[in-house]
Amino acid sequence: MAGTVVVVGGANVDVKARTSAPLIEATSNPGTVLRTPGGVGRNVAENLALLGSKVALVSVVGSDPDGDWLLHETAMAGVDVEPVLRGGQTGRYVAVLDAGGDLVAGVSDMAATDAVTPEVLDHDLLRTASLVVVDGNLPVPTIDAVLALGVRVVIDPVSVTKAARISSLLSQKRPTFAITPNQDELAVMGSVAELHERGVEVVWVRRGPAGSLLSTPDGVVELPAPPVTPVDVTGAGDAMLAAFCHRLLLGASLEEAATYGHRAAALTVASPHTVVPDLHSRLAHDRMDP
Repeated sequence: MAGTVVVVGGANVDVKARTSAPLIEATSNPGTVLRTPGGVGRNVAENLALLGSKVALVSVVGSDPDGDWLLHETAMAGVDVEPVLRGGQTGRYVAVLDAGGDLVAGVSDMAATDAVTPEVLDHDLLRTASLVVVDGNLPVPTIDAVLALGVRVVIDPVSVTKAARISSLLSQKRPTFAITPNQDELAVMGSVAELHERGVEVVWVRRGPAGSLLSTPDGVVELPAPPVTPVDVTGAGDAMLAAFCHRLLLGASLEEAATYGHRAAALTVASPHTVVPDLHSRLAHDRMDP
């Protein structure tokens, strides 16, 4: 039976602005603006809950109306938000997308995520988890503290800058179960072989539309990405990671779980939602879910 996943990471309000015609720089563009719950950690947690996993979120949101709304929406999806602390102002992320759904620019106001310090971690909660997912946006000392617990950790590096910081924490002395960089993030962390030498058991390199490379103790396999017409790329990586973890905890092989992750990402890219509300039923319709 699958156990609990604990996600440690950011929770914020996303504001997504998408042009309805080819974007023209340095001027006003017609389009749509949508406000949704967001944050890498929070998105992963919501996707896990929607897929049927038992999941708890460790994060910080503001003592403001945005924080109230964010916690309500996350809890309604089935995530245990009891470990989320309150204080300050809720984080925000503003994304500008072109008419094709690709990210043109993003602005992050994530001071709340910086408040997820080692001192707020519930060690008992983390130690009893079947899997701990770490959002690379967290402060380095917090990621360091999670790794020091010796729990089964999956790290999403999030960006090139964050990947470079995380790289220095990886060590054979405290192995990491899995890390999921894209190709640019991998470039600053070292080669796949070097990551294995530094204690990472599974390296899953995301290649966007080209699929991914999954390197495990059993070897290396290249996985294709399902063909999809993009609507909005926001949240695809979060869905991919959540589906991977969900499937693993149900007993799937690493390759099966990664393939399932690709399907979840494709469905998210084809949707206007950062987190697809009926993701589980869509995957079931694709005969990918038990």
